[in-house]
Amino acid sequence: MNPSIQQKERIVSLDIIRGLALFGILFINVGAYKVLIEGGSMPDTSGINHVIQSLIDVFIQKKFFSMFSFLFGVGFYIFATRAEARGDKPRWRFARRLLALLLIGIIHIVIFWGSILAIYAVIGFLLLPFYNKKVSTIRNCLLILISMYTAANVAQLFGAQHLVLSLVVNEAVIIFCMFLSGLFVAKAGWLTQMEHYAKKIKWLQLITGFLFIGFSLGIWFTTQNDSIYGPQLVSLGVIPMTYFYLICLFKLFAHQKVAQAFQPIGRVGQMAFTNYIAQSFLGLGIMKLMGLEVVSASQIVIIACLVFSIQIIFSVIWFKFFTMGPLEKLWRRMTYGKTSKQVSQQ
Repeated sequence: MNPSIQQKERIVSLDIIRGLALFGILFINVGAYKVLIEGGSMPDTSGINHVIQSLIDVFIQKKFFSMFSFLFGVGFYIFATRAEARGDKPRWRFARRLLALLLIGIIHIVIFWGSILAIYAVIGFLLLPFYNKKVSTIRNCLLILISMYTAANVAQLFGAQHLVLSLVVNEAVIIFCMFLSGLFVAKAGWLTQMEHYAKKIKWLQLITGFLFIGFSLGIWFTTQNDSIYGPQLVSLGVIPMTYFYLICLFKLFAHQKVAQAFQPIGRVGQMAFTNYIAQSFLGLGIMKLMGLEVVSASQIVIIACLVFSIQIIFSVIWFKFFTMGPLEKLWRRMTYGKTSKQVSQQ
């Protein structure tokens, strides 16, 4: 049996980082809420907008979706171990949870074509066989996947073109790598015993920190010069840069005073499912009020900050009266077929 992270042991930093990941995702999704049509209006990409877009490419592009994917993998382990502790069938129960996510995700695609929910649900099924695997097995599979992904990206960077390479550098591979990363970290106990793994974490932070600096400079100069290598460097650097973000954030929020200061953002992360879907409605609504057909990078920043501010206020108020978000409650009901109270009593 796997060691369970109990409900009362809720890791506050997970909610805060999940909230921050949602904020970062906004900077990518806001620009995609309106589909660009050939011959139609195009966003301004000159001057300050070019600089802001480059900064988004350096610090946000793909990294915050990857952080969200990592947390999904952590969430899988926490969910499954709690189900197992109750005497439930963890993999069967999570499969039902994924089917519910798939259904909601398909509905969300009708509203926002860029929704990631259905994709998460499909890729999430690949996690099920890994639940009872040894930590070393998960680690080895993860290292093989990352090595293949990195090698394929490097090959493309030097001009190689092949269908196999395109399949390996697919974003689905990044998502699954981060799913496995989250599962590995949670199962190995890194989240609950950070002091025990302090030396390993420090070395990983040092290595990914150097890579973070190198990739940041590379992405900045290539995007500033509109080089074709910019997107490839973003893809190549996404995993080490995301790891660096995660290590820094987990270490930062291990300090109680810092975690308390970020508690409002933690509330956003605590109802991440509701807030992720709500972002598309809020973003489109604000764009309509502003009369925007397309959005420039500077407008993306303004809209993202407005949406997230609204979500912070709403989430803080919501949790004064309720214990979980509305869509979280629906998802839970679809997962168990019973009320939250009945589940908690088991």
